[in-house]
Amino acid sequence: MHMAATHAQRLRLLSYNIQVGISSRAYHDYVRNSWKHVLPSRERSGNLDRIAAAVSGYDIVGLQEVDAGSLRSQYINQAEYLASSAGMPFWRHQTNRDFGHLAKHSLGLLARYTPYVVEHHALPGIVPGRGVMLAYFGCGKARLAVAVMHLALVRGARFKQMAFVAELLRDEPHAVLMGDFNCLPHSPELRMLQEKSGLLLPEQELHTFPSWRPNRMIDYILLSPSLRVHKAEALPLLHSDHLPLAVEIECPPGLNL
Repeated sequence: MHMAATHAQRLRLLSYNIQVGISSRAYHDYVRNSWKHVLPSRERSGNLDRIAAAVSGYDIVGLQEVDAGSLRSQYINQAEYLASSAGMPFWRHQTNRDFGHLAKHSLGLLARYTPYVVEHHALPGIVPGRGVMLAYFGCGKARLAVAVMHLALVRGARFKQMAFVAELLRDEPHAVLMGDFNCLPHSPELRMLQEKSGLLLPEQELHTFPSWRPNRMIDYILLSPSLRVHKAEALPLLHSDHLPLAVEIECPPGLNL
């Protein structure tokens, strides 16, 4: 008697630093739009709708630079808004820097599947306010661990933060790590992360920053060797100062969300 073949599940993953819904098209926009990091703007709502349309075709989306509901976002939790607008049944946010009514700097996770648990971790660093959100999908040994993070600008802090995350994911057979790492592909801290965690970079270097003239790869989706990459691309969308990074993967048989 032959067992029926188990079809491998494909997943579409997206990592996106959305710059709290601010569209940037040149370096001078950092000055021209600086007030939008503090105050609400009419353009933000329309831009969020465009971001929602972009993420709607994906299964699991990791977001960085999300506002969880303050004056500048018109007290809208942007992760919740994007999930609702994109038709994603699951969403979660993690606020890492809470300035009350002024700003709530957060990570976001949107998914078409419901994880059985989501962990929230603060990342080490001299200046607090960085974190990693870790969600587990599936069950038992066949689970998929998905981590979303946004790392520090300073290399010394990034070394500590990557070592912390590598320890979290070291024993996971099927893991995804996505986010804004604020470093280049051949940086020593990223090599250290790969060595300690066993996670792999995409084969091609995908430039994501700045969005209007991308010449640097600082956004990543790292994967366990068990997760086969079918397609990886940076999407040419000017809804932020970063381009979204998209990867389509095939899960091994037995791993089903």
